[in-house]
Amino acid sequence: MIKIGVLGSGAVGRTLAEGFEKLGFSVMLGTGHPAKLANWQSGVNGRVGSFEKAADFGDLIVLAVKGSAALSVTEQVKRSFSGKTILDATNPLSDEQPNVGFPAFFTNPETSLMELLQEAAPEAHFVKAFSTIKSDAMINTKRNSKQEMFICGNEASAKAEAKEILKLFGFKTKDAGDASEARVIELQAQL
Repeated sequence: MIKIGVLGSGAVGRTLAEGFEKLGFSVMLGTGHPAKLANWQSGVNGRVGSFEKAADFGDLIVLAVKGSAALSVTEQVKRSFSGKTILDATNPLSDEQPNVGFPAFFTNPETSLMELLQEAAPEAHFVKAFSTIKSDAMINTKRNSKQEMFICGNEASAKAEAKEILKLFGFKTKDAGDASEARVIELQAQL
C-alpha cells in the first residue's frame, strides 16, 4: 500500500490524515511545528514530521496547508514532489478580513492557486480535490455517496489515482479537465 504524506496540520490536514490512517495507509502528517503534534502520532500507521519529511515520506501527497502558505511550502519541498500525485486541497483565501461575509481570494479570474503551485513545481502532478467541502464531510459520510467531487489536473494518471482515493473516501468524481479548471473549482470554496 502506498504511503501518504499530508502537508498541513489544521482541520483539513488532520481529518484527511486520520481518514487515510483508518483506511490502513501509513501516514506522515507534515507541519511547521512537529513538537506541537507529538500526541497525534498513533504508533504504527501515523507519525508527525516536518513538511520536508512528510513530502519525502509520501508516495502520494495531500497539500492541505493554508492557501496563503501553499506556494511557500510547495517551493520548499518541490524536489520531493517531483513525479508524485499531489492532491491539492488548498484555496486561495486571503489573510484579509472577509468583505461583507465572503472571503477574499488572492488570485484573479485568469489564474488559480493550483496553477501557481503547478508552475512552482512543474515535475509534480497536482490534482485539485477536497477543496470545496468542509473537513467534517470529507470521510465516508452518508452525504458523500450522493456528492460528486469535481477534480482537475494536467496528468491523466494522477487524476486516475485521485479518483481511486476519492472512491475510498466515499465520493463519486467528475473530471473537470486540466489545471485551468481549478479557477472555477476554487471559487466554489466561497459558497
